[in-house]
Amino acid sequence: MAMQYISTRGAAPVLGFGEAMMTGLARDGGLYVPETVPVLSKAEIAALAGASYEEVAFRVMRPYLGGFFGDDEFRGLIAKAYQGFHHAARAPMVQLGSNHFLLELFHGPTLAFKDFAMQLIGQMMQAALAKTGERITIVGATSGDTGSAAMEAFRGLENVDVFILFPHGRVSEVQRRQMTTPSEANCHALAIDGDFDDAQARVKDMFNDFAFRDGVRLAGVNSINWARVLAQVVYYFYAGTALGAPHREVSFTVPTGNFGDIFAGYIAKRMGLPIDKLVIATNQNDILDRALKSGDYRTNGVRPSISPSMDIQVSSNFERALFDAYGRDGAAVAQLMGEMKSGGFKISQGAIESLRGTFASGRCDEDETLAVIARHWKTTGELLCPHSAVGVKVAEEHVGGAPMVTLATAHPAKFPDAVQRATGIRPGLPPHMADLFDRPERVTRVPNDLVALQAVVRERIAH
Repeated sequence: MAMQYISTRGAAPVLGFGEAMMTGLARDGGLYVPETVPVLSKAEIAALAGASYEEVAFRVMRPYLGGFFGDDEFRGLIAKAYQGFHHAARAPMVQLGSNHFLLELFHGPTLAFKDFAMQLIGQMMQAALAKTGERITIVGATSGDTGSAAMEAFRGLENVDVFILFPHGRVSEVQRRQMTTPSEANCHALAIDGDFDDAQARVKDMFNDFAFRDGVRLAGVNSINWARVLAQVVYYFYAGTALGAPHREVSFTVPTGNFGDIFAGYIAKRMGLPIDKLVIATNQNDILDRALKSGDYRTNGVRPSISPSMDIQVSSNFERALFDAYGRDGAAVAQLMGEMKSGGFKISQGAIESLRGTFASGRCDEDETLAVIARHWKTTGELLCPHSAVGVKVAEEHVGGAPMVTLATAHPAKFPDAVQRATGIRPGLPPHMADLFDRPERVTRVPNDLVALQAVVRERIAH
């Protein structure tokens, strides 16, 4: 029986892996999830220890593909995806303290964890399009890192146009330049007047306008795309088996805004990885922490921070967690997402108990973020980006008997101002990006308006 994908809102067609990957957002507004989660045996998990990152990726992801790619073809796509990484281990770990480890996910071409999924989804989509000869238009929203990772993965491809919306003035200069300096004609950086939630909402509006969606062959690479989440499941197994899983439990703390990265950890746990604690770390935009503690998911406006990739109030992937917490009741999830339009919703008692049984959480404010960066520079010589620092602070409150792994989501050089404020050290860009500030920028300023955005997309793909 081939793996099937269903929508969190229960009213969209059931799809196979290839269709789910190319579709992105479901037609009922929901997100695709696998109908069943494959479980790896203890022996299969134990056999991952010491394997290359690429081999772990193949074994963890293969059960989800439903035969869409042949084994040799899939191994080839994985090899190509990670050959541009600047560390042989792909995702190396360093020790921060007794029983506390940092998983460095910033050795990809754009220096952020998004590269792990985006480089692979780029290869997979290209292979899928080569089979059909179709052309697609990728539209994505970014709080900073997704956009540059998408540009890097799709730039120069013949049958893909990439449009990335980012909040004007609310990403770091390095993040912006990574999106505005690719010279390939198929890359389009759009600075939207608004915050990330506005950008994400307009992307979802485009998907929900079916005439537009079908007319431009819209595809999504935000973490609404299941293939993105799936590729991120891999590094939980890679790190977990390095620290003794399945023979011992391992905990993870994840700095998160849109919930995709920690949802990947939840899938790893469902697949059999013995995860003790799965800890959500938020910055001052702490809606996920508040929701878990109070049972009330309510937005109260985005406050810009020194960890801008987490300046999010509407966490798309939280819908996937709610779907399971509500016993996979699509109608209940659709009702909650309807209430979201007026500012928020109350999570039912059964669902909040289910979520608390899976996730812990904590928050880290601006001063604490700077203090953590300064302290770790002094005590470990490790320069943390502000997002990773948020994770480390919350992780330190949750370290227990099991080894704790904090996900380091970006290279400190992506956020040099914050790191310099904390330590007096201004981290330099690695050699392959050293000329970033000399490259010419191409960017279009756009209003927070669906019709205007659709006009820009239509006009650009016509040329």
